[in-house]
Amino acid sequence: MKKILAFALVMVAAISAIAGVLYLRVRRPYRGYAAAEQFVDIPQGAGSRAIGERLVSGGVVRDHLTFRIALSMTAEGRRLKAGEYRFDRPMTPFEVIDKIARGDVYVIPITFPEGLTVREMAKIFQDRGLGQAQALVDAAKDPKPIRQLDPAATTLEGYLFPDTYALRRNTDAATLVRLMTGRFDKVLTPELRQAAVARNMTIHQAVTLASIVEKETARADERPVVASVYLNRLRLGMPLQCDPTVIYALELAGTYNGNLTRENLMTDSPYNTYRYPGLPPGPIASPGRASIDAALHPADTQFLYFVSRNDGSHVFAKTLDEHNRNVHKYQVEYFRQHR
Repeated sequence: MKKILAFALVMVAAISAIAGVLYLRVRRPYRGYAAAEQFVDIPQGAGSRAIGERLVSGGVVRDHLTFRIALSMTAEGRRLKAGEYRFDRPMTPFEVIDKIARGDVYVIPITFPEGLTVREMAKIFQDRGLGQAQALVDAAKDPKPIRQLDPAATTLEGYLFPDTYALRRNTDAATLVRLMTGRFDKVLTPELRQAAVARNMTIHQAVTLASIVEKETARADERPVVASVYLNRLRLGMPLQCDPTVIYALELAGTYNGNLTRENLMTDSPYNTYRYPGLPPGPIASPGRASIDAALHPADTQFLYFVSRNDGSHVFAKTLDEHNRNVHKYQVEYFRQHR
């Protein structure tokens, strides 16, 4: 009887010792990887066992038993989410599990401001370390993602919606293009599409005009007015004479050096709205929501001209004489005084 009691006491002591060790393990921060950071990718549909194996092999959790005990203590087994997770410090199993249960996946935020061309967006894509710029340029050559929205589009210029996107490290150019065109499709609401129909404009025409508005002014109050100027010119059969379209033509040709000259205005390109009437063949940049709205809801004006005040704003005119006076005041005299 004494032997049995002694054996039982030994067993209790052993179990208590093991429990104590495990108790300490699940609460002790651990880091088993040598690099500054470790990424663990949890695929969709992975069970807790598979997740534990990935965490252990990645050196994020000490061993399978520790992970299983911590998981049972948290009752988070059914809430673990797929995605790629970044670890850069020692963490307890509880912290690791909490991170995955919250879905705190690692993403790279990338922001594309309004008014950029595909090539300018591609440079940002490369600068953020997501891939080569040319990969995005090439992906944007295929208009398939917006074929249903705009059958007339020959590329995705103008349809990569400017916004901030949270991307995974392995996001390629084709995936990003689908995200951006999908965002554009949502921004172009049924109300905006109906507005295009009401104005007898195709989506292609509306986005092209919106891209011009985007390049001409950054002021919210001016966008509908700028749109009205170009629509008035189109209605009267006047050339648009829009500098940003000429700059876009020069950029396509690889000859733009940052200065627009009188000689440049003679460039033979369908995007040169000084030489060719009507809208250019397509968008010259990616417009934001406000510029799209302005193109489809322009101000009711009789303006046909506008010139920069050199402070980010513009002065508008109904007649050429009035416009010439504005040019003299805000361009000739201004630069004479600021030489």
